Amino acid sequence: MAVDSYRQDERIESAGRGKTLRRLLSYLLKYRLTLAGVLVCMGVTVAVSLINPLIIEHAIDVNIAGRDFHGLYKLAIFTVILNIIFIVMVKIRMYTMAKVTNKILLDIRQELYEHIQTLSFSFFDSRPTGKILARIIGDVNSLKNVLSNTVTTLIPDFITICGVVVIMVVKDWKLALAGLSSIPLMIVAVWIIQTKAHSRWGIYRKKASNLNAYVHEDIAGMHVVQSFTAEEETREIFGSLVDEHQKAFGDAVRVADMFGSAVDFCWGLGAMILYWAGIKLIGAEYVSVGTLVVFGTYISMFWTPVMNLSNFYNQVVTNMAAAERIFDILDTKPDITDDNDVEELPDIQGKVEFSHVSFTYDEGTPAETKVLDDVSFTARPGETIALVGPTGAGKTTIVNLISRFYDIQKGNIYIDGYDVQKVSMNSLRSQMGVMTQENFIFQGTVRENIAYGKLNATQEEIERAAKAVNAHDFILKLEKGYDTELKERGAGLSIGQRQLIAFARTMVSMPRILILDEATSSIDTHTEILVQQGIEALLKGRTSFVIAHRLSTIQKADRIFVIDQGGILEQGTPKELMERKGFYYQLYMAQFRG
Repeated sequence: MAVDSYRQDERIESAGRGKTLRRLLSYLLKYRLTLAGVLVCMGVTVAVSLINPLIIEHAIDVNIAGRDFHGLYKLAIFTVILNIIFIVMVKIRMYTMAKVTNKILLDIRQELYEHIQTLSFSFFDSRPTGKILARIIGDVNSLKNVLSNTVTTLIPDFITICGVVVIMVVKDWKLALAGLSSIPLMIVAVWIIQTKAHSRWGIYRKKASNLNAYVHEDIAGMHVVQSFTAEEETREIFGSLVDEHQKAFGDAVRVADMFGSAVDFCWGLGAMILYWAGIKLIGAEYVSVGTLVVFGTYISMFWTPVMNLSNFYNQVVTNMAAAERIFDILDTKPDITDDNDVEELPDIQGKVEFSHVSFTYDEGTPAETKVLDDVSFTARPGETIALVGPTGAGKTTIVNLISRFYDIQKGNIYIDGYDVQKVSMNSLRSQMGVMTQENFIFQGTVRENIAYGKLNATQEEIERAAKAVNAHDFILKLEKGYDTELKERGAGLSIGQRQLIAFARTMVSMPRILILDEATSSIDTHTEILVQQGIEALLKGRTSFVIAHRLSTIQKADRIFVIDQGGILEQGTPKELMERKGFYYQLYMAQFRG
């Protein structure tokens, strides 16, 4: 799979605007009772808006023409009461729909977030974090107007248009035909405009995603940018991405703005034909002033919702690209899933067995890379296995396969005799502790960060875990001890302190299998002594896999596996491997001389 970067536009396969819109609107069904109340409010407001022109016609042709001022006053009072009800119904409708729309956005964002957490490593390997964030935040927010206006604009305006047409035809079909004669022209114009607009909005969303991805990457790596004085280069890249984003937006808006112009033109043309037909063709003696006024009002009432519907359709065209991007993620199936007949892995002793395991990244693609080829070994419960070898040899792949972050193509992996593909991932991973050289520290207290390994851990358990890995003393020296607020990524703490907190987090979870992936490679020698003592506490009584480039840190391992060329080149105790004077011996001597 090609890596999707900020330099590449995302490849989204369109499912069709109709299908996407129906799927989006299905979220409204959860709130159908509330929406029924909204529809009642809209029914009242539509009825009042349709009655108002008839009231005006009656006032002109009957009350004013007949000088019936008493009747005119009564009609005015009735009209005021009617329109107060109209205003109240509009306010209730607007408030209720705003509340429902925001709930739906929360539902979509929650569903999207929960689904992303189920996706496999391959999904995150194939795209920048910024592009994922763009879909969770920006694309979801852009759906608000579509969801709200579907109920508050589409339904009442469609009913209004139908009501206006019926009333006009009943009153005078000739005038109605004249006033609506420009509709075919509008239909052709809207079809042409929407075809061009949809593709341009899709391009705009992609450019916005590229920009978001680059900004996220640049901020995350700001210390590198400033260290190498690369501000000018990053400024140029940012500028070019902004220009692309701006150009894509301009192209889309220029086409989208043609919707309003097309409707305005057809509106004006229809009104001209109406008055011309009423005076010239039908004759002023057959058409009263009140009738012409009411038809002019109804023409406005017809084209105003048409304008609203065109704006709504413009929103649909604009935001369907965002909906497609959201559903693209929701339709992405995780590569690693539990089968229907999986069983729960019971409490384990920690025996790990690889049986003729082969694994290839991106199998069947041009980027296919075979990492492991027919690998077999057994790690006994409580044994510490150290994995060494050149970068890319497959060390991290082995430990990722144990946790089932990837599925193997051939062979089997067993934990205490249970095939890892036939037990639930939750029951498997809950009995494992994984640590890397960049363990993430969350924003929150020290206590909360340690308890992340066991959310219901007591203070006694937290402190016991911290003491076991030599983190307790330095934590007490912090401003508020275990209640000290930590910044995101542990800013303000040394690398060694962050590692010790991460060790405590792992210790409190009491894993049966422990994986340490380069856990001490980025700390100084002095801190390493404390960390190494913490590691020894972690390893005690647990089956452990330790990946390390510093060979001095694995001299107490029970066995060392030298990984290269798709398999295990050598294995044995540190002493045995030194005596063989093979690959491990050469590697050790090179580090010793260094």
